[in-house]
Amino acid sequence: MANLDTIVQQLKREREQAAKAVRQLDTALSALSSSSSGVSQKRGNRLSLAARARIAAAQRARWAKVRTNNGQKRSSAQKQNVVPISKKRSTLSAAARKKIAAAQRARWAKIKAAQKKSA
Repeated sequence: MANLDTIVQQLKREREQAAKAVRQLDTALSALSSSSSGVSQKRGNRLSLAARARIAAAQRARWAKVRTNNGQKRSSAQKQNVVPISKKRSTLSAAARKKIAAAQRARWAKIKAAQKKSA
């Protein structure tokens, strides 16, 4: 019994030493994080609404200039380089959709069968 009591006391001392080491690490981390975060924290550049409106207007003017090729109308040669976007979307036939759905059901059945075998 005496041997067991000394082991328990020794474990308690080691636990206290570990707790002390953790407290020291916590204080070191808090000291480092507070000093570095103060330096890294930067107040954002805040613009007034009028400044933002001026910037937005200038950007709109730049884009308008780009769209009209520096203030001039686009020539037909430039229009030829533009690829038109088709507005009509192609759709699958009902038969094609049924084939795709059947194939997908077969794939899932195969996966589920493999899962049942492994379980």
